[in-house]
Amino acid sequence: MSYGGVLRVISTESDLLVDLNPQQKEAVLTVDGPLLVLAGAGTGKTRVLTSRIAHLISQKIASPEEILAVTFTNKAAFEMRQRVCDLISEIPGDMWIGTIHSMATKILRQHGDKVGIDTNFSILDDDDQLRFIKGLIAVLELDEKQYQPKVVMGHIRRWKDRGLFPWKLGLAMGPIETMSRRIYKEYQERLKTLRSLDFGDLILYCTKLFDEHPDILKTFHEKFKYILVDEYQDTNTAQYIWLKALASGHKNLCCVGDDDQAIYSWRGADVGNILRFENDFEGAKIIRLEQNYRSCGHILSAASGLIRNNTKRLGKDLWTTAGDGHQIRVKHAWNSEDEARFVCNEIEKLRLEDVPFGSMAVLVRASYQTREFEERFLRQSIPYQVIGGLRFYERQEIRDAIAYIRFLIDNNDSLAFERIINVPKRSIGDATLHKAHIIAQEEGVSVAVAAQLYASRVRGKASQAINTFFSVLNECRSLLENTPPAIVVKTLLEDSGYISMWKQEKTPEALARLDNLKELVNAIAEFDSLRDFVDHVALIADRVEPDNPDVVSMMTIHGAKGLEFGVVFLVGWEENLFPNQRTLVDNGMSGLEEERRLAYVAITRGKHLVIISYCSHRKTNNSGWQMATPSRFIRELPKDDVIFLDKKGVASAAEQVRDVSEDETPEAVRTRFKSM
Repeated sequence: MSYGGVLRVISTESDLLVDLNPQQKEAVLTVDGPLLVLAGAGTGKTRVLTSRIAHLISQKIASPEEILAVTFTNKAAFEMRQRVCDLISEIPGDMWIGTIHSMATKILRQHGDKVGIDTNFSILDDDDQLRFIKGLIAVLELDEKQYQPKVVMGHIRRWKDRGLFPWKLGLAMGPIETMSRRIYKEYQERLKTLRSLDFGDLILYCTKLFDEHPDILKTFHEKFKYILVDEYQDTNTAQYIWLKALASGHKNLCCVGDDDQAIYSWRGADVGNILRFENDFEGAKIIRLEQNYRSCGHILSAASGLIRNNTKRLGKDLWTTAGDGHQIRVKHAWNSEDEARFVCNEIEKLRLEDVPFGSMAVLVRASYQTREFEERFLRQSIPYQVIGGLRFYERQEIRDAIAYIRFLIDNNDSLAFERIINVPKRSIGDATLHKAHIIAQEEGVSVAVAAQLYASRVRGKASQAINTFFSVLNECRSLLENTPPAIVVKTLLEDSGYISMWKQEKTPEALARLDNLKELVNAIAEFDSLRDFVDHVALIADRVEPDNPDVVSMMTIHGAKGLEFGVVFLVGWEENLFPNQRTLVDNGMSGLEEERRLAYVAITRGKHLVIISYCSHRKTNNSGWQMATPSRFIRELPKDDVIFLDKKGVASAAEQVRDVSEDETPEAVRTRFKSM
């Protein structure tokens, strides 16, 4: 057996195991047969994985090239490799540690020709894939407004996540899906011609290879004696098939994951993969890692008490030897402005107590919630960063909407005009704009005025579209004098077709953009005029924070998974916002359970202090007020782990969270939402 390189093996086995707790040690030493390590938040799962690899190599149970270690991000793969290097000094180049897609790529580079693909294939990124689908829609002479490229791409991705080629699809549901199937078939054929694959194909063709060529699969059975998988709860159906095929040889499969942190079903992940582990792999053993090294006792007890309300879980309870620490604080705010003020004041108090800004985070359920906090941060000079996304006023849809507003109040704003004239598409292309620029130079007028002059001189689709555009703008300008600014903007975005453009897309990203636009309208309602609002935005955009790592982090809860902070503010814990109403409508009880898992993830990001806030009033996109009900998740927190704050910010035993009415089940929410 060749170990392919010089390895500095750790001095003794006891050195490797000395700092592991009993459950971690058992997970490292259990090397035969299928094993599920059910690793709760902050329980040291990465240490278990890397120690297990080091144990296999140092004890000569397996050579490095006989081990396959699969992660879900390049960052996690790099960290795993580095940690194993720290234990064993060097990893030979032929050891397979990487993302599931990179491992599939290596396999297809060797054997892809067996399933009809060129082994010198290119890999499409998301932008390439979208442009390719747009081109197919044009070639098939389909209406892009009816068959949105992103919607079609979403269908294709979901089919690939489920391991389905075009010829394996069942009955279609509606005309969009029917046409998407046709596009999918054409898409796969064109990709083959171009010698290209997308990310879904990497797994899809691997499963096809294993299914049709058992002799090739057998060579990988002989190669990989041990397989390790991180974040198993995030696998989709195709990835599950891929892993099960590879593990069917030696059957030494070790999967590490946490069913209570399965929060990516919208990406195609199937929590059922981890829940069925014992049934899917005969003789499987489950080891639970429950000792947490991150959070204090009250935080862990609260998170465990909350997640016990889920029925579809394997079950575990986190605990710590670090002491009880602080109870979770719950604060009621009158509205979102009051909530943002409370959070920022608490941040300033903590900073005076020498708590660094960098150890604090604000976690939101929806990205549009960041707007109120960003403005308050700037007002109180609190340095911050938005992680995993753009700042509110930097987002595409917000910049588009502000360009509409700028042009509404100044019809000579050529930059704003050029940004919006063909958004949404109005048959006004670059050639038309080029002609407008020529007229602007000749006549000494703005590009917008030149476009109108051009439209008056010619006939055709472009001329008609320009006239319609200016008609909408002029009608909205006539409203400015006697209509609240927020209502004018709402009317402008609707009548211009901008709102419809995002509604037709029907993707999670488009829904988030629509929520952001609603929040923009709410923001405008706070100003006396649109000019005041535009000036306000310009001043905010001009504020550049110093290059300082000590800043408060702000992100969605999804984006916070895997991170930890000393102090965590969990804001907007209200029914319809969290749990998210749309999720309950679309997915019923399974959606509610995933939202609860998301709440569990949010709470367990905190190490020392978690503060939850909710409002009793929220502004709607009609600039009105809507009563809000505290999230059912607050009610589900164990009482001994929670303390409520009164208006002065001190503990109050009197304030109670109102129960969510019994009729507000996911099914009731679905019925009410669809009737709106």
